[in-house]
Amino acid sequence: MSITISEVNHQRIKTNGIYIHVAEQGTGPLVLLLHGFPEIWFSWRHQLNYLAQHGYHAVAPDLRGYGDSDSPLNPNSYTLHHIVGDLIGLLDHFGEQKAYVVGSDWGASIGWHLSLFRPDRVKGFVALCVPYFPRSPTDKTVETIRKIYGDGNHVCQFQEPGRAERAFARYDCLTVIKKFMLITFTHFIIAPPGMEIVDFLPTPSVLPSWITEEELMVFADKFQESGFYGAFNYYRAMDLSWELLAPWQGSKITVPTKFIAGDKDVGFQNGGTKDFVEGDIFKSIVPNLEVVILDGHHYIHQEKAQQVSEEILSFIRKLSLD
Repeated sequence: MSITISEVNHQRIKTNGIYIHVAEQGTGPLVLLLHGFPEIWFSWRHQLNYLAQHGYHAVAPDLRGYGDSDSPLNPNSYTLHHIVGDLIGLLDHFGEQKAYVVGSDWGASIGWHLSLFRPDRVKGFVALCVPYFPRSPTDKTVETIRKIYGDGNHVCQFQEPGRAERAFARYDCLTVIKKFMLITFTHFIIAPPGMEIVDFLPTPSVLPSWITEEELMVFADKFQESGFYGAFNYYRAMDLSWELLAPWQGSKITVPTKFIAGDKDVGFQNGGTKDFVEGDIFKSIVPNLEVVILDGHHYIHQEKAQQVSEEILSFIRKLSLD
């Protein structure tokens, strides 16, 4: 592990009506690090250390519903607007008009929408794994996903309150974390009819070299405390976010952006992601864009920590010279 938890400062910050826990390290320009599912601030342990060593104030929050942050009970409190609002409050707390933003998985989606809603607060954005997909003017998000992939897709299975909670409860949290975080499928994951996605995913018997049992336990222990309800609510609010995004229909992302993906990420090669991110539509809606494809899977900021950290730093340094 490149960093011990004791080297990181922790605080809970009141923002947007709730308390958000943040882990931070270093001093200098602010870099906000946004995790995905099923993660917490700890997934950025390598980048916190690296950015702090290179003269930056790296801040990794537990997003609402995760870890030591508050977890509102109403699924409608997990729209992209709510979470972007939390982040604006964090920037205000730190007295920063603008920050560099890095996001992976759900954190990438949130970073895209922070850049969409408040480009005046974002110096530059690094998105990992999840590109910016234009909003359909007619079809809600979950409906679209269900049409393409059916009910075996995790987004669909996480919709009904209690369903995924019951399925996940059949396993200890360490097993759940291993099933998702150590995933090596390159195709989109669709459970067979009548099977829950968490049952369908295999549990690796051997750990990859990039993570230890001790590190996996940090995630597992935190989810043992918090449960997965808050995390599932991001999926349950997707259609409400779609409704609320109507005023931004057709808008472009104007902030400077670097998109990084692993070539073995779920659906990257055969699910259309590769063609999309290397094609004209993505570049037309994100005009100030650089695309980097690395050898790796979905949790590439952990798997290829040094490479990803260097890509983030080079991007930030280039922007600071402009």
